[in-house]
Amino acid sequence: MRDILASDVIMPTLTPKTPTTGLGRGGDVPSPPDGGDDGRFPDSNLPDYGARLRRARLGLICGIFTVSMVFISLTSAYVVRRGLPTFDNLSQAYVRDWGSVQLPWLLLAINTVILLVSSITMEGARRDITRRAALAPVKSIPGISLGEERGFPWLATTIVLGMGFLAGQFTAWMELEARGFFVNTNPNSSFVYLLTAAHAVHLAGGIVALLWAGITAVRQKPVEARRIAIDVTAWYWHFMAVLWLYVFALLAIMK
Repeated sequence: MRDILASDVIMPTLTPKTPTTGLGRGGDVPSPPDGGDDGRFPDSNLPDYGARLRRARLGLICGIFTVSMVFISLTSAYVVRRGLPTFDNLSQAYVRDWGSVQLPWLLLAINTVILLVSSITMEGARRDITRRAALAPVKSIPGISLGEERGFPWLATTIVLGMGFLAGQFTAWMELEARGFFVNTNPNSSFVYLLTAAHAVHLAGGIVALLWAGITAVRQKPVEARRIAIDVTAWYWHFMAVLWLYVFALLAIMK
């Protein structure tokens, strides 16, 4: 019996395996969620509401910028037209036809207060839904109950106040006509109607957004989805309030 040499022993070749972490499929660490094009987590059917909210806010910023440029253009035309004379064919001379407008300042001031109060109630709705969205994961834990909540109807109050503001603006236009100032009375009255009507149209768009936010609540949409609708609408509503203060001050300066 011969001696067994070490060289005669066949050592199996071991191939090292890549360590797995137990995360994801095949041991790969999943990439962090970035929202994607559909606002969902990778390999998941759960919507990424944070990414949706960021995209909605970005769209809101673009919209606010566009509306701001519209009113900046109207302001420039307002100022230039105020000091621009026109040629009168009868007198064959340049005359100033700007004219004056007797605005119903008390009524406009009441409308301003209504809109500012609605901005406060809109902020209350935004903070309330933000708190509810933060508590939603806690409420989903079995055995955890935070009790019944009866919040103030912030959103409904804002809608009523917004419609009240539009009704007040319509009343102000009726008062202007009763005082003899129409759209074509003079260039000044034309710009008064144009500025106030442009703001009212954009505010009406905000009311439509508020109604949509209310519909999401009635349809029992997830609180995170309702938060996106209310959050974006709230910031737009605040912008409308600031924009009206600007228009109100401009009318007072250029009267």
